[in-house]
Amino acid sequence: MDEHLINPTIEKFKTEFKSEPEHIFLSPGRINIIGEHVDYSDGFVLPAAIDKYICFAVRKLPQTNFCTIIAKDLGEKYTFDVSMEIKPVQQMWMNYILGVFSQLQKPENQFCGMEVVFSSTIPMGAGLSSSAALECGFAYILNELFDLRISKKEIAVIGQKSEHSFAGVQCGIMDQFASVFGKEDKVIMLDCNSLEHQYFDADLKGYSLLLFDSCVKHAHLTSGYNERRKDVEHGKKVLRKNFPEIKKFRDVTLEMLDHVKEEMGSISYKRCLYLIKEIQRVEMAARAISEGNIEYLGTLLTETHAGLSTEFEVSCHELDFLVENAVQQEGVLGARIMGGGFGGCSINLIHETKAEEVIRTISEKYLENFNIQLKVYDVKISDGIKEYTNEYII
Repeated sequence: MDEHLINPTIEKFKTEFKSEPEHIFLSPGRINIIGEHVDYSDGFVLPAAIDKYICFAVRKLPQTNFCTIIAKDLGEKYTFDVSMEIKPVQQMWMNYILGVFSQLQKPENQFCGMEVVFSSTIPMGAGLSSSAALECGFAYILNELFDLRISKKEIAVIGQKSEHSFAGVQCGIMDQFASVFGKEDKVIMLDCNSLEHQYFDADLKGYSLLLFDSCVKHAHLTSGYNERRKDVEHGKKVLRKNFPEIKKFRDVTLEMLDHVKEEMGSISYKRCLYLIKEIQRVEMAARAISEGNIEYLGTLLTETHAGLSTEFEVSCHELDFLVENAVQQEGVLGARIMGGGFGGCSINLIHETKAEEVIRTISEKYLENFNIQLKVYDVKISDGIKEYTNEYII
């Protein structure tokens, strides 16, 4: 476990609050192998929790109603009264936490004050869902400390609703679900409609998942994400009008889509075309992993990037460059943009013996073309949110 994260978080807690924390919790980020932007369109996704975490050091204060949260990495602090009505605030990081608390602030749930320090190894803005880790981690803490008896699925949904209501991002459920339900060395095939899921062994046959962080985050991330959702909803409305038998978006065929292309308009058509093909790719990717066909998994990753770049249009010049150059390197089976888009990371399936050479080549090319130093993250598939002790993880 990452002692370089846990120990400094504990030390910060002791410095700020002059006492030892009672609990330590770890909430992971996530990767999504494949299935981008389908989690709000009745599709399947293939995420996994990773060994990058938010660490929370926590202590209950039964004698007070005041909860103080310290974001160690940001050097910021916020205090609120757990007995007062909760509303969004200026500090965006705090809204993820307040959005969670507001949903649990019910007469049957009795809260007291708390002291919390959190720190993270999840790179901000890299598409690894630090916000979902923060939301679900805090929901998990409240559930454990105050015996709220809410299920893991409810924790994921609470995190999602927090993002909707307090952060203004109409995200799907995937990020939160992966952070809560992750298992070491397993990928999750999640039905985003029913939340039914199954696990597949993530045996990558000598290949590693490396993330190339573009270190860019374009300003239209949130607005662009919400615009894509509007484009998709318009497309769905046209499809349902013409084909009332459609119950779920995954039931839509390419023939149906082509039939309403003119009525739908070119933009919504492109968005829906990507989604239909991506839902199919997720199922093929799960099969490829279960059968050990890692080469085909790589092909599917690269196909997804082409769709995200040209049909869903959430890539950017920097990420297109990283993917296009990566797939030309020996030992790289596939690559694609990962996350909501408009910046962040590419995910690359690279043979372990070729990883260093590929990293060196792509880093040099990226620096030469964009004058940006590439960041690289080698991630391992990990467990979901857990309480940590020195002896073991529970």
